[in-house]
Amino acid sequence: MLEDILTSGLAELSLSVDPQAIARYRLYYDMLAEQNKVMNLTAIDGEEDSARLHFLDCAALLTLADFSGKNVIDVGSGAGFPGLALKVAAPDVQLTLLDSLDKRVRFLRALSEHLGFDDVACLHARAEEAPPELRESFDIACSRAVARLNLLCELCLPFVKVGGLFIAMKGPGAEEELREAAKAIRLLGGELERVAVYAIPGTDTRHSAVLIRKTHPTPKTYPRRWAQIKKQPL
Repeated sequence: MLEDILTSGLAELSLSVDPQAIARYRLYYDMLAEQNKVMNLTAIDGEEDSARLHFLDCAALLTLADFSGKNVIDVGSGAGFPGLALKVAAPDVQLTLLDSLDKRVRFLRALSEHLGFDDVACLHARAEEAPPELRESFDIACSRAVARLNLLCELCLPFVKVGGLFIAMKGPGAEEELREAAKAIRLLGGELERVAVYAIPGTDTRHSAVLIRKTHPTPKTYPRRWAQIKKQPL
């Protein structure tokens, strides 16, 4: 079932993938389902929901921006969404997965190895405390279900080089969060490029991707410590 849903769904998204990608998604699902029995990695289970609401949802980003050969960081990666699911469909992505929980990072390392990706960097760190050499070194930063946009911008935009892109995956209505985040986007060196609303193949579910272009360097005072980010959002 998973293979059929992915094959038809990727075709609906007009994405052409190598047959090995479908096999890798199967390996991904099986390992995630097994590990989810002992770790709280995802509330979405079952082949159909995982294929649509995880894999196809993440793969849809490939229709919104050019990821080919890009240096990408997934902030707050969790079980590898969207970063690792994107790399399965676009193996030439240079991927860094960042998460604050060590056991999730260990899972991501094991999963990357299981999928045959020896070029994925899996880092255990909070975004606001990440190694300084990562600052403004990525073409694309992406994040899914981590925080509201005004907080998320301060965690993610510092990673993006000038000219690069920050993509925040959101639900169907991102307008309120965008209004709330307008000041943060400007202060952190970003500019709203567009909000893309897309349908997940085979469902009535519509999600939004907020695309923010990095136009200026992020001031050195950002990001602040997480307690301050939460207490005094930009």
